[in-house]
Amino acid sequence: MYKFGVVNTLSFGVIAIIAIGIALLSIEFGWCLGIKVAKRKNIKAGASFYIAVGATMGLLSFILATTFGMAAARFDLRKANVVTEANAIGTTYLRIDFLPDSLREEARQLIRSYTTLRSGGESSIISVDGMAKSANIQDRLWMIGSIAVKQSDTISVGLFIQSLNDMIDMDTTRVTTLRNRLPDNIWLMLTLITIFSMASLGFEFGIQGYRSWIGNILLVIAFTSVILLIADLDRPQQGLVQVSQQPLIDLLNRIGGPLP
Repeated sequence: MYKFGVVNTLSFGVIAIIAIGIALLSIEFGWCLGIKVAKRKNIKAGASFYIAVGATMGLLSFILATTFGMAAARFDLRKANVVTEANAIGTTYLRIDFLPDSLREEARQLIRSYTTLRSGGESSIISVDGMAKSANIQDRLWMIGSIAVKQSDTISVGLFIQSLNDMIDMDTTRVTTLRNRLPDNIWLMLTLITIFSMASLGFEFGIQGYRSWIGNILLVIAFTSVILLIADLDRPQQGLVQVSQQPLIDLLNRIGGPLP
């Protein structure tokens, strides 16, 4: 069983609670520290301090944008892979007509079963049972191709073998992209930058002796929303933003489902 990072095992609700907690506690810590420093040393924040706080918040924005870009790129690649696999399976199904008559019906049933399995998305493709079923179907189709070559080694049969090989290669591609999630190291770095940024913002409020709870809450909500969107994009079949399996479903509607 493939193991994802710690963050990928957490529910969206837990991620939201953690993000809100980190942001609010960091701001509160910075606020208390700022109040304490201001009372002891009777100082006010100068322009240089505002620049430092702005730079820290800018760094947080950059890290968020970079992380979002990484998650979005993975999401787009997974969508493209669904289309590519549907095309590969569809081409293989059409080229079954190049096989000897005795092999065609079994090959068609195997392709239909394979398409049904692949249209299930992440839960069907990268599960232990799903990977085993995919491998068994691929092996049987390859054996059919080998028998076809022995019976009639023609260019047409070779075209079937070529498309079958492309279809099998797409299995590895899809499994790899589905497993490719944002590593915990990136989430950890994002957490540390968030703590420093929110704490520096709270420290600025403390030095000034004034803060707006409405402003803080809106900031935390906006930050948490971005974090949840990143986590959503990083999970193919969970949350509100999911990788559509429609190209494979459309193919299945065209070629028909497997016989019971």
